[in-house]
Amino acid sequence: MPAFEDLLVWRRAREMVAELYRMTGAGRLERDWGLRNQMQRAAVSVISNIAEGFERGRRGELRQFLGIAKGSCGELRSQLYVALDVGYIGDDDFARMHGRLLELSRLLDRFRAAVIRQQETSGARPK
Repeated sequence: MPAFEDLLVWRRAREMVAELYRMTGAGRLERDWGLRNQMQRAAVSVISNIAEGFERGRRGELRQFLGIAKGSCGELRSQLYVALDVGYIGDDDFARMHGRLLELSRLLDRFRAAVIRQQETSGARPK
């Protein structure tokens, strides 16, 4: 039986969270508790919602939680701009994390689309 840990999108989210924690634990961003905390919470929301949706065992709920995870990716990308604009992170850190988040967002889109296709082919109505 598959587990959420087997999902490529979850593994990529795990890598992103580890990198984000390293990035927010250094430099000027480390001292801005509010922004750092918000960024960490958004990152953890991505990985947590993938796992929670998968573990619930229903396609409709998985689809919903993948949408929440994707929203958290967008939230974190927006927060990255704030960190860049106020000089907390440099262009290289921004580009690396932004690229990782765009990739993760695409993976979430593809996985969500596959879940929807499964719902449609199984005769279950999407909720």
